[in-house]
Amino acid sequence: MRSIKRFIPASFVVLWATGFIGARYAMPWAEPFTFLAIRFVAAAILFAGLTALLGSRRASREEAFHATVAGVLMHGVYLGGVFWAIHHGMPAGLSALIVGLQPLITAVLAGKFLHEAILRRHWAGLAVGLLGVVIVLWPKLGMIGGGVTAATLAASLISVLGMAAGTIWQKRFASGGDLVSATMWQYVGGSVLTIVGALAFETRAITVNGELIFAFAWLVLVLSVGAIFLLMVMIRDGEMSKVASLFYLVPAVTAVIAWALFGEELNLLQIAGMAIATLGVGLATARPAKA
Repeated sequence: MRSIKRFIPASFVVLWATGFIGARYAMPWAEPFTFLAIRFVAAAILFAGLTALLGSRRASREEAFHATVAGVLMHGVYLGGVFWAIHHGMPAGLSALIVGLQPLITAVLAGKFLHEAILRRHWAGLAVGLLGVVIVLWPKLGMIGGGVTAATLAASLISVLGMAAGTIWQKRFASGGDLVSATMWQYVGGSVLTIVGALAFETRAITVNGELIFAFAWLVLVLSVGAIFLLMVMIRDGEMSKVASLFYLVPAVTAVIAWALFGEELNLLQIAGMAIATLGVGLATARPAKA
């Protein structure tokens, strides 16, 4: 089991990075809250089926409540804010840079609310990792246009705070129950918020085609099931500052995937940034040597 767990962080980073590729395929054909609401409802139904199939322990009222709150924050606020900002013109590169603040915010919250010891080595790793993210995304920041407004900036910042707060809430209040049933309630929470957003702000128009179907299937099965389940395991078993630092690697992996699939530019400066981000994650997650 320990040998399998070694591969969880790397697997999570790769799977999470593909989410941005899936969003690129989906967003031209559906509004953000509408698409996310359908995705979360499908994921909740899928996890309800898995709960019954695997005979998982049903969550108590308290466990269901805390998992739902974590889902509102981690899925509804985080993804809803990111998708809404990009849909309204926020450049993806700048959005990813703002989201890159999440590990630092999570580390601060973990120290305050979870009483985790954040050592100087951890702070150094988080700072180096953020520097690497900036370098990886630097070429894309030149594409900033009129989509950078007070509203899109606020949405991006709120999404970061939502993800940081959601992971802390999950760690503190919702890590003791069954992971499958807890994840189902998370998607219930995410569904409620995005359904309200879709009803309040969108026309709910959808163009069904091959790209949208592929993106939907990929984001539900690979992201909503695979990546989120791995994240829940890491939150349950690890320190939040270390888990959060893995998000620094996502822009680098996304850049490599976009280069392979869409021919996007990948220069030496970005490769150097990837190396720096990896070094930062190594500093933040390395275990102290035993005496």
